[in-house]
Amino acid sequence: MASEEVIELAKRRGFYFGSNGAYGGTAGFYTFGPQGSALKRNVEDAWRDRFTVREGNQEIQAPAVMPEPVFEASGHLDTFADMLVECGECGESHRADHLVEDASSIEDAEALPISEVEMLIRDHDIACPACGSPLAGEGVEEFNLMFKTNIGPGSGQTGYLRPETAQGIFVEFPRLKEYARGQLPFGVTQIGPAYRNEIAPRGGLRRLREFTQAELEQFIDPEEDEPDLEAVEDVEVLLYPAEEQEAENGSYVETTIGEAVEEGIVGSAWIGYYLGLAQEWYERIGVDVDRFRFRQHLPGELAHYSADCWDAESEVGDADADADTTTPGGGDWIEIAGFSYRSDYDLSKHAEYSDDRFTVFKEYDEPKTVERATVDPDMATLGPKFGGDAAAVADALETLAERDPDAFEADAVSVEVDGETVTVDTDVANFSVEEVTENGEHITPHVVEPSFGVGRTVQTLLAHGYTEDVVSGEARTYLDLDPEVAPTDAAVFPLVTNDDELVGLAEDVADDLRSRGLTVAYDDSGSIGRRYRRQDEVGTPFCLTVDKTGLEGDGPDTVTVRERDSAAQVRVPVDELADELTALLAGGDFAAFADQYETVETDLETQ
Repeated sequence: MASEEVIELAKRRGFYFGSNGAYGGTAGFYTFGPQGSALKRNVEDAWRDRFTVREGNQEIQAPAVMPEPVFEASGHLDTFADMLVECGECGESHRADHLVEDASSIEDAEALPISEVEMLIRDHDIACPACGSPLAGEGVEEFNLMFKTNIGPGSGQTGYLRPETAQGIFVEFPRLKEYARGQLPFGVTQIGPAYRNEIAPRGGLRRLREFTQAELEQFIDPEEDEPDLEAVEDVEVLLYPAEEQEAENGSYVETTIGEAVEEGIVGSAWIGYYLGLAQEWYERIGVDVDRFRFRQHLPGELAHYSADCWDAESEVGDADADADTTTPGGGDWIEIAGFSYRSDYDLSKHAEYSDDRFTVFKEYDEPKTVERATVDPDMATLGPKFGGDAAAVADALETLAERDPDAFEADAVSVEVDGETVTVDTDVANFSVEEVTENGEHITPHVVEPSFGVGRTVQTLLAHGYTEDVVSGEARTYLDLDPEVAPTDAAVFPLVTNDDELVGLAEDVADDLRSRGLTVAYDDSGSIGRRYRRQDEVGTPFCLTVDKTGLEGDGPDTVTVRERDSAAQVRVPVDELADELTALLAGGDFAAFADQYETVETDLETQ
């Protein structure tokens, strides 16, 4: 299978491999080798260009370790869990929902209640993948996925490795809004590692315990702010709405972003906007759009904070298989990005649990005169009666006046302080209703979040770029990577290594291209045909060969430029090389470029 061959190529050519192999390996952790690290970095740079720079957003880098109260406020302590089943025979732990999906036609067992998953394990006679013992009767329980640690010596302060980069943005909102001058909408991005103690890591880079996210948190006023939908309204997308997933013969919806929002298939214009941007960006970096879709979360899948969510999914299985990826059910699809409308959940929760303000001041067009209920508690009475809780009682009275002014029509009012109900005479509260002029109000912004998995995008590019063909009668494998993300821009070869003049020029060419900011590989090992194949397998767009012919004659020195996909070669003067390659790498047309120069017919491919 091509998928297996991609994994083998990834290891052999230094894209990625399991970490800590000298110590038996550690599941869920991968090391990106020289090629993979460069590819990953280029994907991150391309994402930063599109979603930070071109959108005019801010970028931050927050710590990967955060204190426990952050995750208490965010809900991760209570809800960030997967379903675990442990084999009673060998003790191995497994994702219960994954076992159900593998043994049945159910595509999203994660959305099912635990009791139903236990029943499905029994009904399908599911056995432990490690030892084969039946799992029927074994309890399924929720397992929190966060890595716990201590901050400081000894027991210290309890902390967790962040399971997503988003919380690092949310907790800093009070300061970040100042950098944005308190003006909505504004966006904040972050690219960095996240950590999840997965029960059963699997699928290469698709489910890891340490992975890289690229996230954007867009803060908006839900009553006024609208995205520039016209910029993406004509972008064509393949959608798989929840309604179609739940239908007996559900199908994809081929439409445009504008039509999807107008018809209510995508309920939020902001979600639609980012789906359009993502579609264009994925095409830009080389994702095969025939193996790409947006799938809406089913109700049971929605995270605790999400009002609506769509996933970008790519098909990463065998490109030559018979599976029909044009209709639901066929292919090996993985989530590579999520687009969620988080409403005001995150900022409201952090405001509730912290001592800071997570709102922005929204100024009215014109001042408004309104009636406001207020209290001015008699602290000389509250102090002796409630002691150290007097200030808390006063705050509770103020909150009650805002929420329920009618409560003060009685002779006494009751408020809750630290879980206890206390009663205060109404005349002590000094309740009144006054006319005040307001210039604006404090509002809690809503959040729209596009979140991209960088590693899964790398895996997608390798799967979609993997190509087999025949050149000069010889089978070859190459990665059809877009030059923007390819690990290396060009490779330079001296045709032979025993000619000082050829070697000297080849080294000068490589140095000159590097000085122009290009990433260049220099290879003088083995036959020229083998060198071509090595570069083809890592996706290098252009190979430059310095040969004797290029040094002969009265004209300028030349080298041959070979294009990866077609294996076509042309001879280019050395002094024009850097400018021409820079233009090609920026998206220039190789056919138009080749028309300007002498075509080279050689048998070097098989040498």
